[in-house]
Amino acid sequence: MNGTAWHAHATRRAAVLTGCTALVLGLTAGGAQAGGPRDPARQVLGAHDGWASEGPGTTGGAAADPAHVYTVTTWEEFRAALAADGDAPRIVAVRGVIDAVSQGCDAFAADGYDLGRYLAAYDPAVWGHDTPVSGEQEDLRAASAARQDTAIKAAVPANTTIVGVGKGAAIRGGSLQIKGVDNVILRNLTIEAPLDCFPQWDPTDDNRTGAWNSEYDGVVVDGSTHVWIDHNTLTDGRHPDSSLPSYFGKVYQQHDGLLDVVRGANHVTVSWNSFRDHDKTMLIGNSDGAGATDSGRLKVTVHHNRFEGIVERAPRVRFGQVDVYNNHFVVAKGQKFGYVLGVGASSQLYATHNAFTLAPGVSVGQTLKKWSEAPLTAERNHVNGRPVDLVAVHNAEIPGEFLRTGAGWTPTLRTRVDHPRAVPGTVDRAAGAGRLR
Repeated sequence: MNGTAWHAHATRRAAVLTGCTALVLGLTAGGAQAGGPRDPARQVLGAHDGWASEGPGTTGGAAADPAHVYTVTTWEEFRAALAADGDAPRIVAVRGVIDAVSQGCDAFAADGYDLGRYLAAYDPAVWGHDTPVSGEQEDLRAASAARQDTAIKAAVPANTTIVGVGKGAAIRGGSLQIKGVDNVILRNLTIEAPLDCFPQWDPTDDNRTGAWNSEYDGVVVDGSTHVWIDHNTLTDGRHPDSSLPSYFGKVYQQHDGLLDVVRGANHVTVSWNSFRDHDKTMLIGNSDGAGATDSGRLKVTVHHNRFEGIVERAPRVRFGQVDVYNNHFVVAKGQKFGYVLGVGASSQLYATHNAFTLAPGVSVGQTLKKWSEAPLTAERNHVNGRPVDLVAVHNAEIPGEFLRTGAGWTPTLRTRVDHPRAVPGTVDRAAGAGRLR
């Protein structure tokens, strides 16, 4: 360990000791009950618990003094607490439901923007499919989108723990931006995916049949390090895709991702969460052309999570050494379904000891999707209670997407590995918000 790394390690561990001394303080202003090592606001990621435990580990705001412990009940209070006092360790406790778009989408609309006029102007029968949309209504749509962008994004600083109080804490319509920082913990929250009020029509997309493109992920880990995302529920909630209208023969898509880890982010652990009812769920690495930034990074552990009603990206991986184990993937009869694990550019996906519960008629081979030539390890996984070689079945069912085995590395940062037959019961009982022990 070089001098710089040793100093960072020593500083982080000293902060943990300070935080442990402060356990008796608990949360001020009516926060979670204080007085013990199980206080979720003061807990730190355990040793060897996934990639986020690498080096100095992940402690978030465990060392926060009383002046830097905030309990918030509104979106405005939440953003103010995150913005206060630089990188001082802080705890932000969310009580109840806070809504970033409580005033509705109309509050962001620029004067003169009108969806009906937008649709009339860019109807493919009028505009065609050869060029992107432009003109007055597109300019007004972009201005409206910029207003929403400013209002619903919350920048999370370094050395922060964000934790829900009790079982009903939720964030609706906001996008948590963990961008360019180190040492963040996010726990015990229901996060309802942001709804893009002003999607853009791209007539050239989807093989020139057109598509609606939206912004805003529920949580974005962008260029950040040592991030622990634990015991949350991430979902479309009140606004499932089935409730969205269609225009020009395409769903007016107002959702993007639930959790994305991108642009050189590194050392992330995603554990004991519930991901529900969403399309593009978890993207690790956002571009095939980002090798200069992402190679050697995007090291993420995904363990003991439940994925249900998910269409794709659980996760889709580029470049990273991503360890996916002891997760329960549920695909119900009749749901829209694309794939579970996506193999992308230069990825090194290691997926073992997972459980898949697939409805009758759902293809086992479809659980894997090859986007680029890259090897993976997929061993000791169970489908409907029985061991299945996912790669062999995929290659037999979809020979045009032949996958190579052998990710080229073996994870060492694992604290417990459950038998895949036990995973559904274990994970279903404990994953998600409101289930911290």
